[in-house]
Amino acid sequence: MIDRSPNRTSLSNVVVIGTGAAGLRAAIAAHQAGCEVTVIGKRARKDAHSVLAAGGINAVLGTRDPEDTWQQHFGDTLREGYWLSDPRVVELMAREAPEAIRELDEWGCEFARTPDGRIDQRFFGAHTYRRTCYAGDFTGRAMIKALGQKVLDLGIEVIEGQYVSSLLVDDGICFGAYAFDINTGDRTVFLADAVVLAAGGHTRNWRRSSSRRDENNGDGMHLALSAGCRLADMELVQFHPTGMVMPEEVAGTLVTEAVRGEGGRLFNADGERYMERYDPKRMELSTRDRVALANYTEIAEGRGGPNGGVFLDISHVGKDTILEKLPRMYRQFIEYQMLDISSSPMEVAPTAHYSMGGVVVDPDTHATGVEGLYAAGEVTAGLHGANRLGGNSLAETIVFGRRAGEAAASLSQSRDVQLRSRATIAAAGDELDSFIKPGEEFARPLQRAVRNALWEHCGVVRSADGLTEGVTKLDDIASSIGDVDVRPSSEGYADLAHVLDLRAALVSGRA
Repeated sequence: MIDRSPNRTSLSNVVVIGTGAAGLRAAIAAHQAGCEVTVIGKRARKDAHSVLAAGGINAVLGTRDPEDTWQQHFGDTLREGYWLSDPRVVELMAREAPEAIRELDEWGCEFARTPDGRIDQRFFGAHTYRRTCYAGDFTGRAMIKALGQKVLDLGIEVIEGQYVSSLLVDDGICFGAYAFDINTGDRTVFLADAVVLAAGGHTRNWRRSSSRRDENNGDGMHLALSAGCRLADMELVQFHPTGMVMPEEVAGTLVTEAVRGEGGRLFNADGERYMERYDPKRMELSTRDRVALANYTEIAEGRGGPNGGVFLDISHVGKDTILEKLPRMYRQFIEYQMLDISSSPMEVAPTAHYSMGGVVVDPDTHATGVEGLYAAGEVTAGLHGANRLGGNSLAETIVFGRRAGEAAASLSQSRDVQLRSRATIAAAGDELDSFIKPGEEFARPLQRAVRNALWEHCGVVRSADGLTEGVTKLDDIASSIGDVDVRPSSEGYADLAHVLDLRAALVSGRA
């Protein structure tokens, strides 16, 4: 008999769920406001999904284009999101991103510099001016390094390898989270006055995705919905135009927009630079949705390459420039394909990349509809509308991570006592227990079935009939979840994490 009772209780003022950029920035803000903070996440803080963000982070610094303004950044974001963004959220991001960048710089983020020492900026698709700050093509990693070091310097507790199965909510008030250790199965009740949810999106639920297998499965959105939050715009998923197409085990891995920002050109199998037909003015630096649709169309109409992609060529800029500006991409193609991108084109195709919908939040505080629960980053809706501008997501993490952390701290400091409910905690444990049992099905094949269904019926191009068929397939998969085999093994409690990821994928995919 396995003892499944909680063996640890953690007490703090604010709990942050997620070790990416939004989560770490929220933790720093809450700590600096005087709160005791605990950060929990599935991955190590140095390896959260934010490290995969390659190309850059937007802020109006005017390094290359002094005429740029926050109002122009605001306008570009609204226009390219097809006017579906929340204007207040966009305004806050555009206004506050410059100070957030300067703060990161002070904390040691290794941004690229101009010869006179200023933070350099480059073009990203559909931006009027050069406002994308960058650190080679590993900007997210540089940010996480700086944020992680700041968290360490402040002495903020970070607990890794934790899978949050439930948010603890009683009478409409969130008072913590229930989690288990993915390796040992040990359970912890994280009690707090306020919780910041920064657990990412749901694009791993598509067969071709820029996310790794154990992240962005929609678990943050499922947690929020189960707690009583509203979700919005879940159908708005960004497909990045350029993902790797081979080998199969890495298909979908991001080929950063920085390649096109540095002059990369797209060609079909006929050698035609086809963006002239889709957006002759902006060409490869058109919006991501337009470039993704162009790539999809070229492939679907038979003008793709031998591996089902189109060709992205950066060789004309020279090897020295590639090694300076795109070192990660150079290594990535050498490692996976033995391809030298300084002399040969890359074959690429659209890949599920970013969730633009998510939890509905207050623009200023990022409070959800559940008292005590805040959210920041990709798990939220509001900023991007129907199409995200490259570089805005990292700006979102640090601007609204700070705001959510400060708001959570303010709520904590206003409370005289910390709410607890033994019944709610017991129910969270019972729910987790219900998944641990022998069964005839296995979570991973069912996860693959979800990914195939969403890729086939909810991809770059959709139809009413296709969506209906996709929902039917998800319902069929959902009927098997009660018979999934879950028990501890040499891999720890990975089976339990997989079945919870499957549960989240079915909910977020159907939404």
